[in-house]
Amino acid sequence: MISIIKADGKTEVEFLNMVEERNRSSNDNVSAIVKDIIENVRQNGDKAVREYTIKFDGKAPESVEVPRAEIESAAAKCDPAFIETLEKAAANIRDFHQRQKQQSWLTTKENGVIMGQRIRGLARVGLYVPGGTAAYPSSVLMNAIPAKIAGVKELIMVTPPLKDGRPNPDIMAAAAIAGVDRVFLMGGAQAVAALAYGTEIVPKVDKIVGPGNIFVATAKKLLYGVVDIDMIAGPSEILVLADESADPKFLAADLMSQAEHDRLASAILVTTSQDIADRTVAELERQVQTLSRREIIEESLTNYGVIIVCDTMDKAVEMANDLAPEHLEVCCNNPLEYVGKLDNAGSVFLGNYSPEPLGDYFAGPNHVLPTSGTARFFSPLSVDSFVKKSSFIYYTDSALREDKDDIIRFANTEGLTAHANSIIVRYEE
Repeated sequence: MISIIKADGKTEVEFLNMVEERNRSSNDNVSAIVKDIIENVRQNGDKAVREYTIKFDGKAPESVEVPRAEIESAAAKCDPAFIETLEKAAANIRDFHQRQKQQSWLTTKENGVIMGQRIRGLARVGLYVPGGTAAYPSSVLMNAIPAKIAGVKELIMVTPPLKDGRPNPDIMAAAAIAGVDRVFLMGGAQAVAALAYGTEIVPKVDKIVGPGNIFVATAKKLLYGVVDIDMIAGPSEILVLADESADPKFLAADLMSQAEHDRLASAILVTTSQDIADRTVAELERQVQTLSRREIIEESLTNYGVIIVCDTMDKAVEMANDLAPEHLEVCCNNPLEYVGKLDNAGSVFLGNYSPEPLGDYFAGPNHVLPTSGTARFFSPLSVDSFVKKSSFIYYTDSALREDKDDIIRFANTEGLTAHANSIIVRYEE
């Protein structure tokens, strides 16, 4: 089901390159389909969205927008224990993201110059939430809560209807708890296009966030520039670093927690212990027998999973930084000693009792993370993802007079004489 390889500077590199290549591969057929959907929605608006909803979801809802009262009352249709869990998770997520909020600022100088930066939330943001059997209320919390903390004025959620044309009550309950303003029952690339361009029913947004299938991801990619997006998400991935103190039972469980997401998901264990590697394989084979998504897990681990045995933890850390995984677990005797060494990861989970699902659902840090090695330069979704910043400058006559010669010299050096003239005319005799 999963192979063990000894790090030799070549074998593991070939495997990791193969994993990266699967992330780079594009589906031209999907892109062509999505381009047609986007153009149809751009030209025909709600009519096109309705036709696609019937085609892909089986039935169009009687009312595309979910009434506010129905959103607020959704909790009554859900398991009360689950609603309590949603509330606890939301409180943790709010607490973490409140600490990210920045304030506008200004500074003054003795010569009367005033400069500063104004920070405010985006006016309107669209949140895509998968529906049906792949409904993730956790994604509602993780996307909506930081947006509202940032000061987003209106948060518009789109989610596919169930087969009967009704909304998923768990998704609606999460929307109410997270502060979503309006909900529309539509999904797929057509919903992304509706948010990007606006229709008679759906407001045009400034940014689109949230997970989705390859059609949704492709639509977001193609529409970037028409609107902003959070990121281009690839298949889920986890890298686990483990020394001889790790528990193979935990390691196997955590690898499979990501492998079950997708047949293209990647689960990698890097360890300094051959014994840990062998025992983890045995645990994988034992635990997978009882899991509902066994077939997906086995295919994912067979094709994109691997256990790499390294000589030293320094080599393992170097490998982790090169791969820049979405999720990085450190199952070592003293995990905190590695915090300052692990530079490239979406989210880092330290110790045997900080498994990745803790971050997915409950702890507070965001679970919307960069994938496909982009953690080298991208960050997790945060309050900053939902704000825009403007700088401002105020100069007095005397302050500009003091700096004018330098500005004119800069402009003339770059050949922009009109720039220079803008300064010169203010001080002509």
